[in-house]
Amino acid sequence: MKKAQKTNKEKESNTKTRTKESEIFASCSFSSLGLHSTLSEQLQERLGFEAPTLVQAQAIPVILSGRHVYPFLSLVNAETGSGKTIAYLAPIIHYLQGYNPRIERSHGTFGMFYAFNGMRICAYRFCNMNKLKIDMFMIALVLVPTRELCLQVYEILQKLLHRFHWIVPGYVMGGENRNKEKARLRKGISILIATPGRLLDHLKNTSSFVHTNLRWIIFDEADRILELGFGKDIEEILDLLGSRANESVEKGKSSEFQRQNLLLSATLNEKVNHLSKISLENPVTIGLDNMKMQPDSSVNQTGSLGSDVDEDLDYSIKSVNSSSGDYRLPAQLVQRFVKVPCGSRLAVLLSILKHLFEREASQKVVVFFSTCDAVDFHYMLLSEFQWSPYSQFEEELKQMFLKFKTFRLHGNMKQEDRRTTFGAFKTEKSALLVSTDVAARGLDFPKVRCIIQYDSPGEASEYVHRVGRTARLGERGESLLFLQPIEVDYLQDLEKHGVSLTEYPLLKIIDSFPLHSQMHRVKKFVPLESHPWVVSLQRELESYISAEPKIKKQAKDAFCSWVRAYTAHRGDLKQIFMVKKLHLGHVAKSFALREQPSLVGKTFQNQSKKRKRDLKQKQKGLFKKRKVASKT
Repeated sequence: MKKAQKTNKEKESNTKTRTKESEIFASCSFSSLGLHSTLSEQLQERLGFEAPTLVQAQAIPVILSGRHVYPFLSLVNAETGSGKTIAYLAPIIHYLQGYNPRIERSHGTFGMFYAFNGMRICAYRFCNMNKLKIDMFMIALVLVPTRELCLQVYEILQKLLHRFHWIVPGYVMGGENRNKEKARLRKGISILIATPGRLLDHLKNTSSFVHTNLRWIIFDEADRILELGFGKDIEEILDLLGSRANESVEKGKSSEFQRQNLLLSATLNEKVNHLSKISLENPVTIGLDNMKMQPDSSVNQTGSLGSDVDEDLDYSIKSVNSSSGDYRLPAQLVQRFVKVPCGSRLAVLLSILKHLFEREASQKVVVFFSTCDAVDFHYMLLSEFQWSPYSQFEEELKQMFLKFKTFRLHGNMKQEDRRTTFGAFKTEKSALLVSTDVAARGLDFPKVRCIIQYDSPGEASEYVHRVGRTARLGERGESLLFLQPIEVDYLQDLEKHGVSLTEYPLLKIIDSFPLHSQMHRVKKFVPLESHPWVVSLQRELESYISAEPKIKKQAKDAFCSWVRAYTAHRGDLKQIFMVKKLHLGHVAKSFALREQPSLVGKTFQNQSKKRKRDLKQKQKGLFKKRKVASKT
């Protein structure tokens, strides 16, 4: 009771604080922050910003001032969907459009943006645009962790530059034709968005890629990039660009300009701190209230940022480097959880999706899974499963159980398919997206009403990023977290970060579905797995999977990868998500399999037998040593 009262008081306090903050910046306009009037009009006409958000109002003047700043727009102090991309793009465009004579394409890239999936900004050593020379090439660079985020930042840039056609945006990323990218770089790009691997490739191998007079480097979502193992790539990129703090100081003594670096990150750990030390000098921080440094065991003694990893890694790295502070989430976001026995998870997921789209046909929903195989299986099932629960006649033609467009997104898809999915889901008015965490960071899908986390995100910061795809810029939104009964302690882990969830009225939803044209009225309480609707739907799902060899194989693959991913949780979370507590037969039922796939079963049995053999051998060895010792 006391805990609930404390939580309510904290919520009231946070609401009052946000209200005061909003009132302070309510009278602000982009022009009053110092941005050019034409750019301010573009922000309103093209992107719909009537006035700056709190994050923009705090960050833009600091970046424009030219001070040595380290503005961390973190999850603690900046909600997801609060317009952080504009906070760093707008000041750069403001300066580029004001240069006289005008910047031309032949001047090349003035800045680079490295998208790292995070929410903090660091900046230092602002350049003097009045001293800009005509021999410039690349001017700004933004680095991003995923190809989708790369495309999104590029689209925003295109809208902002509609009236500044002489400033040329561009992007380079994995999966694209390298020769075409090389040709674009040769012609000249003023503002470049890039993924780390492809940027490093061009820096090493594209001689026409001139970046001598680079002015800005933006590390967007720095924590996520480092989590995915791009630390060594980033250090090499900084060396090639001459952007380490000490190098920049030395060059600044003899140069007519100074470079400004901006760093955005969701969490402050040792890796991010090391990156700030090597890329920033004497930074001024913004938005770091209540942030605490967390130790990162993966940082070695020499201060390296990490190891090499594939750019499209989809397994979430379940680290424990999150801040101990509270995460700030939009007040209009309704957060709920649903406790479901493992064997009934699939039937419950389909039931909830059916309810959501029947309740409101025109809406978008995103469902997050832990692996690519799980995404492929559920995409195939949701797109093809047919069942008519309202008909008493089996001979009647079956209909699609779920009647809405379904899309999938994960890192193992071909680049063209990923691009098509990203664009199509953004423009659809009513659709479902099943995805891995490749869609969890930075991406802005308009009008997403509900986020369903079917597989646990692990670290609390990842939970916040996932739900951040809804309730953006004042829109209302809902989130739903699936938990098994053995996983409910995860709620306490979220509460440590100020994230509290209420229980979803699942039985009320399940009872609302008629079966064979009759409402099934359950007079007394029955377990969820014994509910007539759940039993009937599960039976139909298993029959469908058994009859379709292709999807049955996909279900087995998804089962295997799901179990492997479940073992990937680290630290304290490993005590919550324990594989040995799972009933693998019930896990198989969650993929509509009547029998547990033998491969994983044998693997676990063999591992168990091996552990027992090793234990016996150790015990025998100790017994022999004691026996010898007693004789001597």
